Amino acid sequence: MSTPADHQHPAAGADIKELVERPMSFAQTIKAVAWSFLGVRKQAGYQQDIQKLNPVHVIVAGLIGAAIFIATLIIIVNAVVGG
Repeated sequence: MSTPADHQHPAAGADIKELVERPMSFAQTIKAVAWSFLGVRKQAGYQQDIQKLNPVHVIVAGLIGAAIFIATLIIIVNAVVGG
């Protein structure tokens, strides 16, 4: 019986290292994630981001964005209901 690890590309570890070393800064990643939260992004800009974004930065920025979004909703609901 084979496992999924048996079918991985031999250089899969190298591919991940390349992705993590992409040139876009964390601030640029936050900007790209913010645009994606709003749903407004030109296709050309989106394609450029895909080539340059660091996946670790995207995950962290997405979690931060989600936390800010949830906190904002909680503040709005408390202001409306409690106020």
